[in-house]
Amino acid sequence: MKISGNTILVTGGGSGIGRALAQRWHDLGNHVIVAGRRQDALNETIAGRANMAAMTLDVESVEAIEDFATRLITAHPALNVIVNNAGIMAREDLTARRDLSVAEATIVTNLLGPIRLIDALVDHLAAAPDAVIVNLSSGLGFVPLPGAPTYSATKAAIHSYTVSLREQLKGKIEVIELAPPAVRTDLTPGQSTREGYMPLDEFADEVMGLFQQVPTPPEILVKNVLPLRTAEAEGRFPDVLAFLNNL
Repeated sequence: MKISGNTILVTGGGSGIGRALAQRWHDLGNHVIVAGRRQDALNETIAGRANMAAMTLDVESVEAIEDFATRLITAHPALNVIVNNAGIMAREDLTARRDLSVAEATIVTNLLGPIRLIDALVDHLAAAPDAVIVNLSSGLGFVPLPGAPTYSATKAAIHSYTVSLREQLKGKIEVIELAPPAVRTDLTPGQSTREGYMPLDEFADEVMGLFQQVPTPPEILVKNVLPLRTAEAEGRFPDVLAFLNNL
């Protein structure tokens, strides 16, 4: 992936990892569009920045994604990079029958949303120069957090889907997976100040350094996520799972 001169869409760009990465890509000389549900949050991301734009997007709606893709390509025909960052996470108790609305919303937002958005834009990207798809998975896609089972499952699915996507689009669109560790954001209550989680700016700076490697790695893995990414291969999976089960 070239580091500057792109037109980049970042979903979930109104806060957290999406905002941090969008602003850093903009600092490197890219035109960046941030998308999300809340216009006020998106406006905060782009405030005072030329060559940044904001568009509302509800990834839970098939019709909204199709309409968004049409408006996006019309307004930004040079689009050549999409970053599927939008996601939600919730704790779930699986020990008794429950309302599945949270689990279903998590699957739609974290898994179906990226799949649908890629489908809506793949023809455009295939014809664009230096086209790239970046999918955000998670360290929890490699060792699940038992307290957040559906979130972990969606991130494992995104990892698998990205591997297949990379193979099918080889020679047409570059496909990159970014797997964050636990980062201090507002993804869950109290997470932005939680001890032991990676500071957001530190994470974003390390990610940008990895994106500037030539060639760009197919997996962007900061050092903090490696204990999860390599746990199974190194025979540490049961120990890491037990650790996460106590969180």
